[in-house]
Amino acid sequence: MPKEVFGRDYRFLDRRELLTFEEIERLARAFVRKGVRKIRLTGGEPLLRRDLERLIDLLSRIDSLDLTLTTNGVLLARKADTLAAAGLKRVTVSLDSLDDATFRRMNDVDFGVDRVLEGIEAAAAAGLGPVKVNMVVKRGVNEDGLVPMAAHFRGTGHILRFIEYMDVGHTNGWRMDDVVPAAEIVETIGAEFPLESVEAAYRGEVARRWRYADGAGEIGVIASVTQPFCGDCTRARLSAEGRLYTCLFAVRGHDLRALLRSDPTDEELEAAVAGLWGPREDRYSELRSAQTVDLQKVEMSYIGG
Repeated sequence: MPKEVFGRDYRFLDRRELLTFEEIERLARAFVRKGVRKIRLTGGEPLLRRDLERLIDLLSRIDSLDLTLTTNGVLLARKADTLAAAGLKRVTVSLDSLDDATFRRMNDVDFGVDRVLEGIEAAAAAGLGPVKVNMVVKRGVNEDGLVPMAAHFRGTGHILRFIEYMDVGHTNGWRMDDVVPAAEIVETIGAEFPLESVEAAYRGEVARRWRYADGAGEIGVIASVTQPFCGDCTRARLSAEGRLYTCLFAVRGHDLRALLRSDPTDEELEAAVAGLWGPREDRYSELRSAQTVDLQKVEMSYIGG
C-alpha cells in the first residue's frame, strides 16, 4: 500500500462498511456448501486485523475446510501459537529476498528479514506447516537471490514458491521487461540443484511443482504471466467490505454485503454465489495485450493474492 497514497490522513472505510466476522462466516459456509474446500485469509496484512483469532475460530468449525493464511510474517512469531490454537491449519509467508536492503526496497517496510525468518520457524513449531514461502521475482531487483533463497530453504521442510512479477492493480509500475519467466527461474535453480517435475496435486493448483533430485524438498513456480492458467482457475476473492471478485485482475466486484444484510435464506445466498461464479469468463492473463494496459484493475492490497 503506497505510503504516498495511504498516509496518515488517508480515510479508510468506516467499520460499519466492513463485513462482520459472523457475516464472513455465513458467506464462507455458503461457499463450502457449493463445493469450496479451502479458504485463505489474506490482506493487506491479516495479522493486523483486531481479534483475527475469533474469525479463525468461527471458520475452523466449518466441516471439510482447509483454513490457511498469507502474511508478511512480521507479527507471526508473536501470534503463531494463538493462531494454531484458534484452528488455523497452515500459513504462507511472503519473503522476496534474504538480503535486508533488497527486501526493504521491494516491500517498503521498516523491519528486516530476520524477523520474517523468526516468524517462519515459530509457525512451523506451532504446527502451522509445512510453511509455504512466496518470493516475487523482479528483473534487475532480486533475481540474483534465486539460488541463495533455494539454498536457504532446501532440507527445511518448508516449500519455496517463486512468483512471476505480475501486473496486479495499477500502482506497481509493471512492465513486461521486469518479468523473470518461470522457465528461467527453474533453469537457474536447476543448474545448481537438479530438479524433477512433479504432477499437480489437484486441478487448479496455481504453482507448477518441482522437487530436488536429491530429495531435499520441493519448490513451486507460479507463472501467471508467461504460462497463464485461466482455464483451470478455481479461486474467488472476497474483499473486506463484501465484494466478490472472480479474477485477481478484476476491474469490478459484486456486492454480497447488501445481499447479506437483506436477510436472505441460505438457499438465496447459495444461489447468488453460484450465479456469480457459474457464468464468469475471466481470462485476463490469457488475453494480456496492449488492450489491457490501461485497465483500472483492483489493487492487490485490496483483495489479497
